[in-house]
Amino acid sequence: MASVSKVSILDYFNIVFEGENGKIESNCKACGTRIQAKRSVTSNFVTHLKRKHQAMYDDFVKRKDMKREGYSSGSLHSFTTNGGNTRYTLPISTGVGGGGGGGGVGGMGTLEGGVGGGVTKFDRHDPRQVLISEAIAKMIVRDLQPVSIVENQGFRELLQLLEPRYTPERQHYIQSQLLPAYAYQAQLATRQALASTHALSLSLDLWRGITGATSGYLGVTCHFLTSDWQMRSALLACLPLTRGSSMNRVLSDFEEVCHSHGVSGRAFRVVADPFLATATAKLCCLPGFLVSSPSGQNEDEDEDVVDSNNSVEEGIKNGHGDGGEEGEWGDSWEQGLSVCRVDCFSRSLEQCVSEGLRSCPQLSSTLAKAACFYNYITSAVPPEKLNQVFDSPGLIMGGPGNTSPAARDWASQLKVLRRLLDSVEFLEEMSGPGELVLGASERALLRELADTLEPFTEAWDMVHGDRQADIHTDRHVSISLALPCVLGLRKHLSETSTTHCPSLLVALSQALESRLAPILEDPLYITATTLDPQFKLTWSSNPDWHRQVLIEELSKHSTASSLIESNTDLHPQPQTPPAPAPSPVSSLSRPCKLFSFIKQRPTTQAKSLEQELAVYLREEPTDEEALHYWRRKAIDFPLLAQVAKRAFTIPACGTVVESIFTTAGRCLRPDRGRVLPKNLETLIYLKANYRLLWT
Repeated sequence: MASVSKVSILDYFNIVFEGENGKIESNCKACGTRIQAKRSVTSNFVTHLKRKHQAMYDDFVKRKDMKREGYSSGSLHSFTTNGGNTRYTLPISTGVGGGGGGGGVGGMGTLEGGVGGGVTKFDRHDPRQVLISEAIAKMIVRDLQPVSIVENQGFRELLQLLEPRYTPERQHYIQSQLLPAYAYQAQLATRQALASTHALSLSLDLWRGITGATSGYLGVTCHFLTSDWQMRSALLACLPLTRGSSMNRVLSDFEEVCHSHGVSGRAFRVVADPFLATATAKLCCLPGFLVSSPSGQNEDEDEDVVDSNNSVEEGIKNGHGDGGEEGEWGDSWEQGLSVCRVDCFSRSLEQCVSEGLRSCPQLSSTLAKAACFYNYITSAVPPEKLNQVFDSPGLIMGGPGNTSPAARDWASQLKVLRRLLDSVEFLEEMSGPGELVLGASERALLRELADTLEPFTEAWDMVHGDRQADIHTDRHVSISLALPCVLGLRKHLSETSTTHCPSLLVALSQALESRLAPILEDPLYITATTLDPQFKLTWSSNPDWHRQVLIEELSKHSTASSLIESNTDLHPQPQTPPAPAPSPVSSLSRPCKLFSFIKQRPTTQAKSLEQELAVYLREEPTDEEALHYWRRKAIDFPLLAQVAKRAFTIPACGTVVESIFTTAGRCLRPDRGRVLPKNLETLIYLKANYRLLWT
């Protein structure tokens, strides 16, 4: 009998290097792409064929199917052992019922009896086996599940029912080989992308306050532009912080991450907030506006609500450290990051709202009553009636199975409150008479609160976008929106009068002046806003002065950018793309004597920075997306585009990893008996870079 030939995915690749621990580097036989992986984890090779060479992938699957059909046919099959003796196996039963077939012999694969008879288990390198294992890893990463889920009996029974031929991977294999292999792949892709970019900024995120040996995690995110003006973000590292980690240790870890990824000294700005280092990453919520939970754990959720009093202890619980600690970390940030540090605009906006809410104690009891009324109607009013009022996704917070993570922040809760007030008579009629009805004075107070904070909600939505969207999408909002938002908020507060909660208006105005007003005189924000084609200088009350500030800032950054790009010794960039080839010259060149009567074309002189700015500002503002505009206008305004490319890398809102920290803090709280997954930093890293790996 003919011997059974082994079908391997590596048949479609040329192995060019094989190192320790089974690491190999191979070139695709079709396109020459270099793939790095371990010999025992071949998902990278399978994925490459499936995405880039469908015909080769189909051929591979066909060969594997033919091999399995050969195993399961009704005739005897033979193979040769190492000793040269021919061994035989019994045919495998594939009918329904009848129990398992004969036991497997030698290396033919595992046979299992059970419902449906015995089946041949996939080889570890089988594409179907690889894809299912990858899907399980993606599920663990996406949902931040502990890897031990693969050992659960119910999970294994489900896999057996869905695909009996699949061999479940053990926890140790996924944890020690599969997930690290994906992390290694993400690191390679990130370093390769960063090697050729000239414009990037960084974000520092700290998650503190969990129990156990690890006191928190440090996330370093890079925001960069590709050669075709596409904005990308990638988490460079997620590092566990030991208990008592000092600022010097955090900065040392940050520098080590930058050095390992080749971005040390290249960041245009570093977004790092002092109050992020003093507390857990929790969302600011309306005081007293509780969110009902399906599990009935409302009292636990109360810890996430911003307290209306000024207790320092409660402030720290809810993401706001006391002024001394914040000032101490702020000074350390300044010393360690120098002038490169900027505050996250959305976090500063959230702090203004939080300080305003804490200044008005009478809001708590009224909001608590409104929350009770809301919880009551969501349980008493039929869903089809509720949908007439709360028709947007995520606005129905109460009721079994309707708890929405998006509705846990102040902006979403304020939208719910506004819908509640707009339809309170209808809801009271639907729910029937009761003691939870809101009085006229209470409605007036809540209406005043909603009207006062409405522009803050608009600014929050503008920089955050749709919170129901996939967390893995690249949605980058630059700081060009910050300055117009501050001007709009200042104008709104100056024109607003409050009868029921005057302290709210005063506190919001004071917080705005202390936290956000400095943006109005910051040359960086002036530059970013002016280079946004939808604004230019239309916002300015003193265009001449702002134009002079702009020219000075542009000159400084344009010179610095030229020095960085020319100094390859300090910042080597081995994979810089070659310059575009010049346009071909007409073969019909002008003879000097024959065409002497034609006037010579004037030599084109490069425009100065002032000339580019003057031409740019003379154009009418446009609603065109900023990066798309500058990709189109980079040839017309090369000096301005050089600065715009760097300024727009600074994000105005929090990073993906900040949202993941918030989710992890809500879902993985040890005080609720939930065990933190082992190697949580790897899961966070892969979840943040999900789009880079699996989109």
